[in-house]
Amino acid sequence: MQRQKSILSFFRKPSPEGQKCEGLSAAETSAAGSVSQFPGKQRDQSFPGGDQPTFQIPKDSSLEIRGTDTPPEKVPRPMLPISFKADGDKIFSSSSSSSSCSSVFSSIMHKFAKVDGRESCREREAHGKEVCSGSSNPCLTTVNGECEGFSKEGKVLQNDANESVFHSAQRVSQVCSFHSESGDDDIIGPETPGMRPLVPRLKRVQEDNSENKNECSLLDSGKRLKLLQNTTTGNKNYREVSDTTSKFEWLDPSQIRDANRRRPGDALYDKRTLYIPPDVLNKMSASQKQYWSIKCQYMDVVVFFKVGKFYELYELDADIGHKELDWKMTFSGVGKCRQVGISESGIDDAVQKLIARGYKVGRMEQLETSEQAKARGSNSVIRRKLVHVVTPSTACDGNIGPDAVHLLSVKECKGNILENGSVIYGFAFVDCAALKFWIGSISDDASCAALGALLMQVSPKEVIYENQELSKEAQKALKKYSLAGFTSLKLTPVPLCTDFVDASEVRNLIHLKGYFKGSGDSWDHVLDRVMHHDLALCALGGLLGHLSRLKLDDTLRNGDILPYQVYSGCLRMDGQTLVNLEIFSNNADGGASGTLYRYLDNCVTSSGRRLLRNWICHPLKDVQEINNRLNVVEDLMTTTEAMSLIAQCLRKLPDLERFLGQVKASVQSSASLLLPFLGKKLLKQRVKVFGLLVKGLRVAIDLLVQLEKEGHIMSSLSKVLKLPMLIGSTGVDKLLTQFEAAIDSDFPNYENHDVTDSDAEILSILIELFVEKTSEWFQVIHAINCIDVLRSFAITANFSCGAMSRPVILPHSEPATSSGETRGPLLKIKGLWHPFAIGENGGLPVPNDIHLGESTDGNHPCTLLLTGPNMGGKSTLLRATCLAVILAQLGSYVPSKMCTLSLVDVIFTRLGATDRIMTGESTFFIECTETASVLQNATQDSLVLLDELGRGTSTFDGYAIAYAVFRHLVEKVNCRLLFATHYHPLTKEFASHPHVMLQHMACTFKPKDEKSFSFRGEQELVFLYQLTSGACPESYGLQAALMAGIPKEVVEAASAAGRTMKQSIGESFRSSEQRSEFSTLHEQWLKYLLTVSRLGEHNFDDDAWDTLFCLWHEMKSSYQSTNSKKEILK
Repeated sequence: MQRQKSILSFFRKPSPEGQKCEGLSAAETSAAGSVSQFPGKQRDQSFPGGDQPTFQIPKDSSLEIRGTDTPPEKVPRPMLPISFKADGDKIFSSSSSSSSCSSVFSSIMHKFAKVDGRESCREREAHGKEVCSGSSNPCLTTVNGECEGFSKEGKVLQNDANESVFHSAQRVSQVCSFHSESGDDDIIGPETPGMRPLVPRLKRVQEDNSENKNECSLLDSGKRLKLLQNTTTGNKNYREVSDTTSKFEWLDPSQIRDANRRRPGDALYDKRTLYIPPDVLNKMSASQKQYWSIKCQYMDVVVFFKVGKFYELYELDADIGHKELDWKMTFSGVGKCRQVGISESGIDDAVQKLIARGYKVGRMEQLETSEQAKARGSNSVIRRKLVHVVTPSTACDGNIGPDAVHLLSVKECKGNILENGSVIYGFAFVDCAALKFWIGSISDDASCAALGALLMQVSPKEVIYENQELSKEAQKALKKYSLAGFTSLKLTPVPLCTDFVDASEVRNLIHLKGYFKGSGDSWDHVLDRVMHHDLALCALGGLLGHLSRLKLDDTLRNGDILPYQVYSGCLRMDGQTLVNLEIFSNNADGGASGTLYRYLDNCVTSSGRRLLRNWICHPLKDVQEINNRLNVVEDLMTTTEAMSLIAQCLRKLPDLERFLGQVKASVQSSASLLLPFLGKKLLKQRVKVFGLLVKGLRVAIDLLVQLEKEGHIMSSLSKVLKLPMLIGSTGVDKLLTQFEAAIDSDFPNYENHDVTDSDAEILSILIELFVEKTSEWFQVIHAINCIDVLRSFAITANFSCGAMSRPVILPHSEPATSSGETRGPLLKIKGLWHPFAIGENGGLPVPNDIHLGESTDGNHPCTLLLTGPNMGGKSTLLRATCLAVILAQLGSYVPSKMCTLSLVDVIFTRLGATDRIMTGESTFFIECTETASVLQNATQDSLVLLDELGRGTSTFDGYAIAYAVFRHLVEKVNCRLLFATHYHPLTKEFASHPHVMLQHMACTFKPKDEKSFSFRGEQELVFLYQLTSGACPESYGLQAALMAGIPKEVVEAASAAGRTMKQSIGESFRSSEQRSEFSTLHEQWLKYLLTVSRLGEHNFDDDAWDTLFCLWHEMKSSYQSTNSKKEILK
């Protein structure tokens, strides 16, 4: 205690003559307390020699709010009140004067208290009763025998207009309530993928112990152990609660409500808003009203509040700053609440870190300086406004990476299902960095395959949809593809009747606000190219409302709007096919390695990579367009000089596409340049972006002019892309020269320009002139992107480790002769190998030949029934075939020696076995869902891959389904089909079918030294990965099981069980063997022939003639086979 008194005496200053503690009025006390409301940058300052600046305390409490209403731009907070008196061991007297001076000790002790405002146990016990007895309002409450100190700030605010908000008698009930419901899912705050639990309690206790040692040094040594025990045990629960609870009762989870006073359990509850009682809001100070009037509308956003030269977070947002950024928690700020903060020099880095962890971040900026506020009156508070909200899906700058960042809005048509059972979805999405909007609609079935294709193509960071208006199937699809997509996906349901309004209201909103005025094409003309445009407009309305809430009106006014087609005019691949073929993400860890996108990605520019992804999602379906791309790739492969020139120029380019979007977004947005501090910073950034864009376009145009002089490459390139006039009096080259001259004269050091007051007007004029030629600049940028992608194709073909060939593309199935005979689909590939699979010993995969469909040498089956051992390479061959078709229709070379194919309209895949526990879908259910989509949508020009269909259920049910599906596709659809199976009776059923070809993945056996087993265990199974004619005799599952590590005794038992089963049903096996000569197909054909013979003359359709042809073919083959056997017997 003696040491405590010596420390207190160090800070003590004699009271000025005639000025006493009890002489302070309530208004004076309130004014003194308000000085520390926003502690700002001087929160920890001390004064040499104990001298403190003196200032006149106003007599009127209305003068409490002045300037910024914060200390950073005013005088520092005094360490002690003007009057202080220490009387021996008794710090406070119990006289009547102690009522007004009861916070004297608190004003010092908060300097020694911990972050959460805790006092040492001895000090709380020594002074608790006197503080309580000397105060008219309760300022200390006991919890479990421990005292909870309430600082001077709390008492001062009770004398202020905030008495009902900070009534300390209610704090204990709030604390206990919060602690008991701390695990409730309804606790408000931004819901993000980055949210994690608080720091582990054990770690915090250990840190507290180390701090408590310093506290105990102020006490006598006999009490140290007792204090440490109290700190780590008795106060454990109290400290945990006091760290995480709020003094505001309307933030308590048990009392929280949205703006419409709905509780979290209500179906219409809007977790984005918060209800604050009006009487509480009216009693708040001006700065408190500024903050909470905005925060109550943005509870899903981390809101930074600008205070002088600091940005601060309060209450729930302060918890996030403490957790994610490891900022120190204090109790001050707006209303003496929990608060963390950072100086304005570090705000950008802090925002980027929070964005990277999935949070939405807003900034309430000061619209004027403290001097400007004082000029309006001594009671004026600095005006503040929420100027911008950044989210992971709307980020425009920073480290957002080369991939496009999309925000998607989806609207489902309720109660208007089409006759075929299809459901219509309207959608709209935006790339804020490139300043582009897309709008469209899709028709989908129960499997949500088209919705999955949209999600995989767009790869959004966030999806917004109307709460409870999206079907369960659609919600399952969103969850499914959020796990399988290229990027992490956040789902954001929007409350009913908010943003998703009627199409007519969206039209009125666009006209009223002037949205899309900067678009190259009128938005209503865009709608004419969209089916179900009213539904698409509803989705667009949801997107507009969301962006408007985020203060992105400049983006809405200046953005381009374009129609988007998921399937039209391209090779169709649904979402599951993109997942199965590992187009953008692999099935191992979800990364890009081992994908088609990574295989083709040799692009230099970021915008080129984004165009490559778009091309992969939409392979061409026009023979001429495919050949035009192939011509450019072939020219580049044979011209190494041009390849080198292109690479050198591309490496000099910034992200022109995004820079053009940022420049367009700055048109007529000069209001943000008027903000103090932020205005100059923003202007400096705009000068840099505009300068980089102009200089980058110079490099791009010089490259195009150089290629135009070459002549040969540009002639083929001009058929792939559209170029503006490059040279001449009206060419973009001359126009760009003028902008270069303006940059060199007005902003010579544009990358680090010292902005002046006149720079804003000069830059605004230049940008307005520049955006008048936006369409020409975009054509130049698109041409550079196309060149980058086609060069990437050429690099892939030139430096491939295996054989590459230019594909020969034939049109769709069409009449080949004047007699009306039709030519069926064709797929013929020699030396096919998987482009990014690794062969045995790290070498190339074994090449194989695939031939499906008719060709010049006569009829050939369209269906391949593939068998072979487990792990024999069946799935790899199926995937390689699909990838070859995709590469061919992209306009790229194919990994093969020769490739000829007729155009494919749709690729369907049913590969692998998996379940989705999170969406309640079993393995067999997924099999049937994917197969249903194939049966409903496949055409003659489709390519279908089915791998081990029917294995998710019992053997007999699985075989029956596999048989029925296979037969339907062979006889009804007659598409190019690759069907891999372990159901060997299928090979007997269709062995003599003229449209089916049997092949298998070859394997062999080699001797091994180990003890022999009864299941050919004396030999080791060796995979040859070679496609061979005929059916595989068995799947060799026991050998594969042994190779996988199953114990030998288990495999031996399995072998014995297998022999027993074959003996018990041997008769059935023998009868199935006879099906190769006369299957169920022959039975039906015979019945059909008998029926036709009874009808006499009959006009046969194509199916009837096809059946008769098959019957004739089989009878001929059977007759030839019988004669051959007779010759052998002779």
